[in-house]
Formats: sequence, structure tokens, C-alpha cells
Amino acid sequence: MIKVTYLTKQFGQLQAVTNLSFEIKEGQAVALWGANGAGKTTILHCLLNLIPFAGEIAVKGLNVQQEGKNVRQQIGFVPQELNFHNDLTVAETIRFYAQLKKIPAGHDFGPLLAQLDLAACLPKKIGNLSGGMKQRLALALALLADPPILLLDEPTANLDIRSRDTFIQLLLQFKKAGKTILFSSHRLDEVLPLADRVLLLEGGQLVVDTPTGELEARLGWQTTLHLLLEHAAIPATVALLTGHGYPVHPNGRGVRVQVGAGEKGQLLHILYDAGVRIRDFTVD
Repeated sequence: MIKVTYLTKQFGQLQAVTNLSFEIKEGQAVALWGANGAGKTTILHCLLNLIPFAGEIAVKGLNVQQEGKNVRQQIGFVPQELNFHNDLTVAETIRFYAQLKKIPAGHDFGPLLAQLDLAACLPKKIGNLSGGMKQRLALALALLADPPILLLDEPTANLDIRSRDTFIQLLLQFKKAGKTILFSSHRLDEVLPLADRVLLLEGGQLVVDTPTGELEARLGWQTTLHLLLEHAAIPATVALLTGHGYPVHPNGRGVRVQVGAGEKGQLLHILYDAGVRIRDFTVD
């Protein structure tokens, strides 16, 4: 369904993706998992031929660089940043996107809107919708033409817990219906219930490619700390933590560190004693 071969993308001096290769079979749900800056969004934009790249990507046998328009007709895309016209109603927005996709006038979107619980929102203006409703609308727009492939960039990043769970359940329904899904995420609680397979990215390179059911064995179910650091402090931090036996991977904005259960406090204490200033951190 999707075949990526030696994908490479550079922005100036920044190597965003390096010699990345993978394949996705029809009906699979695959996660691009990694911290911010790992190259996830860049990969999705290359799949859509929105930016030039080196290497080769084929979607349903179509070369993305040579047949980008035909490829995009096979894909529904939900971006991370939603740019709607807040003064338009939901109904007006759907009609506008349907015209862009050249869907015949009078097409019945009722079943799709009912599945996404949007039917009652048709007369509402976009600006009056909750974050969860806007995300469901973005999914509806991606599915208007019933494409076989869904691409989603951090689909629940801006949602609260309840809206996130609802959205994941909706994606599971479309997966069950046969959609091929590729989504980016930095959240393990999003990856585990939805993905059949996980591509772990670090600095634009593929670190792990594993079925989700084997992720525990591959990673040892260690906790992963993503530490945001001052750029100048990254090399010394890598050396410090490596010297204490921690697996450390710099990612351009800081480091990713794997720690065993109950060891997070010890690691942070080591950094504190060494005078390392942590600007922010997340835990997976």
C-alpha cells in the first residue's frame, strides 16, 4: 500500500530525515512514534508530496513525485494545526471541501456525520466548536471522498483525555472498516491501542520497527524521559548519563533517556547535582 525507500530530507543544515525505508500493508495502522523533532511531520508531508525530497515513495503503486495529485486522491489527511474559517458553519465548511474534492453535489454525508457525531453541529459556526468537535470535523473532511488511506499528524495532541479517548475509538472503527492508517505521535497511550506496528524515530532515523505487541520486549518497558535542554548542555549531559549507565540519545533539542521503574528521581538527582538545567521534560 505504502512503500518508502531511502527517504531523505534536509532543511538547510538540518538533516530532518535520513535514508528512511519502510512498507505499510493495506489495512495496517502504523505509528510514527518519537519526540518532537524526530522527523514525523516531515515524513507525512513527503508522503503527500507537499515538499521536495530525495529517495522514493510509492502509494498504491503510484510514484509520489511523479503522480502527486493522483496520490493525494488516495489519502485523507488530518494535520496537527487545524486552520478553519471560524465564521463559516460546519455545513458550509463541508460543502466547501466537497467542492474542492470534486464530490458530486447532493452526495449524502449523513452516515459519516452520524458516525462522527457531527450531524447536530451542522448549523454551528466553527468558532463555537470545542476542540474535540473541530478534530472530528477535520477527520470528516479527510474522509469525505472515502479514501483508502488516512494520514494523521499528532491527532490528539490538543485534546483533553475524554476527547482523546473518543477520537481513538473513532479511528479504531475506521481501521476495522479497512482503512490503512499512518499517524504520528509522541504519546505512548495513543500508540498502544491504535497501532498494529510502531516505527520509533530518533533524529530522523528509524531506531525500532516492531509490532506493537512486541514493543514491551524490545524496549523492556522502561520509562522514557524526554529532557529539553540548552543546546550547549547536550554533549555534557550525554556523557554524564552514559557514564552512569543510562541509554541516552540526543535529539537536537535535548536527550531521550530510558530509565527503569522507580529510577526517574535518581536520574533527575544526578542531573541536579551536576548543575544541568532542564528546561522541560515529558515522560512516556
